[in-house]
Amino acid sequence: MATEAAPMDEKAKRMRDLLSSFYAPDPSISTSNSSISASFDNINSTSFDADQYMDLMIKKSNLEVLLQRHVQMAAEIKNLDTDLQMLVYENYNKFISATDTIKRMKSNIFGMEGNMDQLLQKIMSVQSRSDGVNTSLFEKREHIEKLHRTRNLLRKVQFIYDLPARLQKCIKSEAYGDAVRFYTGAMPILKVYGDTSFQDCRRASEEAIEIIIKNLQTKLFSDSESIQARAEAAVLLKQLDVPVDSLKAKLLEKLEQSLDGLQIKPEEASKLVEHDDSSNDTESNDQHPAKIHEDAVRGFSEAMRAYREIFPDSEERLFKLARALTAMHFENMELYIRKRVSAADFLGIFRIIWEDVVLMDEVLPEAALSDLSAEAAQVTLKQFVARTFSHLQQDISDTLLKFDINQKEAVEGEVLKVILEASQKAVLQGTTNIFQDFRQLLDENAGIFIKMRDLISGWIQKGFQDFFRSLEAQFLVLSGKTSSSNDIEGKSSDKIHAGLILVLAQLSVFIEQKVIPRVTEEIAASFSGGNSQAFENGPAFIPGELCRVFHAASEKLLQHYIDTRTQKVSVLLRKRFKTPNWVKHKEPREVHMYVDMFLHELEEVGKEVKQVLPQGTFRKHKRTDSNGSNTTTSSRSNTLHSDKMTRSNSQRARSQLFETHLAKLFKQKVEIFTKVEFTQESVVTTTVKLCLKSLQEYVRLQTFNRSGFQQIQLDIQFLKAPLKETVEDEAAIDFLLDEVIVAASERCLDVIPLEPPILDKLIQAKLAKSKEHNNNNTVSS
Repeated sequence: MATEAAPMDEKAKRMRDLLSSFYAPDPSISTSNSSISASFDNINSTSFDADQYMDLMIKKSNLEVLLQRHVQMAAEIKNLDTDLQMLVYENYNKFISATDTIKRMKSNIFGMEGNMDQLLQKIMSVQSRSDGVNTSLFEKREHIEKLHRTRNLLRKVQFIYDLPARLQKCIKSEAYGDAVRFYTGAMPILKVYGDTSFQDCRRASEEAIEIIIKNLQTKLFSDSESIQARAEAAVLLKQLDVPVDSLKAKLLEKLEQSLDGLQIKPEEASKLVEHDDSSNDTESNDQHPAKIHEDAVRGFSEAMRAYREIFPDSEERLFKLARALTAMHFENMELYIRKRVSAADFLGIFRIIWEDVVLMDEVLPEAALSDLSAEAAQVTLKQFVARTFSHLQQDISDTLLKFDINQKEAVEGEVLKVILEASQKAVLQGTTNIFQDFRQLLDENAGIFIKMRDLISGWIQKGFQDFFRSLEAQFLVLSGKTSSSNDIEGKSSDKIHAGLILVLAQLSVFIEQKVIPRVTEEIAASFSGGNSQAFENGPAFIPGELCRVFHAASEKLLQHYIDTRTQKVSVLLRKRFKTPNWVKHKEPREVHMYVDMFLHELEEVGKEVKQVLPQGTFRKHKRTDSNGSNTTTSSRSNTLHSDKMTRSNSQRARSQLFETHLAKLFKQKVEIFTKVEFTQESVVTTTVKLCLKSLQEYVRLQTFNRSGFQQIQLDIQFLKAPLKETVEDEAAIDFLLDEVIVAASERCLDVIPLEPPILDKLIQAKLAKSKEHNNNNTVSS
């Protein structure tokens, strides 16, 4: 492409030089404007020598190059002939057009000389007649002008004579500005003729002016007058040459005292942004608090303008007053946003403050109020964003704590489900409302907001990052997992209901899976970008990190719920095993009541997880022998028991211990504690496992006689059926129950188990008693 463009450029240059040489009267002009040097080998130069050029070509080039140059020059000659022909055609058309134009001009000019002579005669006639009129009216014009001057003089004289009356009227109507204007306008005449012709008028006018001066001075120091009225009085006094420098300190002090009335106080801020759509009349709008405030600030600005003209050396103090008012506005704004404030109200107050700043900045541009306001606005706006997130966090906390879940209805009813749904709604709706408020900030057209849009986006991203981190920390504190400097809503950690911990765990999963992805989409759609200044104290919004945080928090809280429930059962078991003397235990007659309490606690766990957690895939895990058979430990025990019925008591005891330990050697390895999943079955199963493990440890700490061992055997045998119906891992439950029996046999002084008929009889009696108790409760309810 470059090799093709070069010949075209060279051709254009030659064409331009050709036209220049054609139209230029001096060949040197064309040469000086050309970009080609006048060398001997330049064929376009005026100093080109053909013979020398041919000799040079023959010396430097071979035949092939000469032939190529010949073909090239022939093409160039042909192109030049074509260009020259086109140039001649174009100029020929122009020459014909010029000739036609000249002919038309000659035909149009013909006869114009006679018309011009006639026009000249008419102009001369008009001029002679005009001179005649001027000559005849000259004396009358002079007389009229003289009368006009006399009339103006009489008006001035009449004005001087009427001045005292005019001043009195102004005093009655308190039109002091007009009075000063009348008096200052008449002062030049009164100074010249006041001692002669207008002596009485001057004396009466001066008396009226003295009254006006007194009234203005009274008005100047009156607390009931507005700031603008005082400033106007000061200006009028200065126009009357009344010394006001001595009043400067008092006037500026009064102006400073007026700042208190111009503040936008937090308790009155909401009234300024209220809009009554039903009242559109001018009178009601004039009484609107925002209109009253605007008029007051406008009067303050005009007062500063007047004082600046009257007291030029007071600029610095006026600057301080304007800056003080601006600072007070933003300080009160910070106090105002401490309570819950919508974005619309916040923007309404902000617009009022910005309008005040603009009014004062027009009067005192040197005070740099715009820069001061921009810095203060950044601080205030950043606090508003932070407090908005703080209010949302408080709403979520209030939703979690407003229900009383320490009562029985928490388990029997669906209080936990209601709390979970309400808290999920609070998180989702709260984030939606926050996005709506923050969009209003970005859509604001005020100049200062347009400049801060990147900062606002950054603050919002950082705000969500800090909000979710703070919310996760609050969840841990509410659950009692971590401690706080003070009790949560007046509740200590030992009084926190376990159901609340479960709700917090599931809510953490909801935030991880639903809320954070939704917030990420909203930020990417409307609040992307951001200024690096907003991230100076930490990272921006990082959804992946927050998901990991809430995932870890949900696992901690779920495990904390299981530990809390297990701890309660553990306390029950500790009381059961430490209270009696197991060495002197009596023969068992029924299942102990702690079994009912244990099952009741597990029933509460089941009801709680049913309200909060989803139901998983229920899989029954049965334990198998090492050879792959499906014989359970219970069937093995039944077989052993039937064999031992024919033996003596001592042989039966030794045989049971031997066979129990032998069975443990051949049992398939059972995984007891697996990862807890967020399903009803997984949480219940893990809780049961931990409780049985606690039961085993308490058994190992005691020493049993024969009756004590038989009581443990009876309780464990009764627990097998309801526990297997509750959990999903039967193999692990069988294993742990057997471990309790083994631990009791190891700690027993005389191991003689209950015979199966007796064991079944006691269990059936317990079941019948429980059924009767449940029927009575149903009838009574």
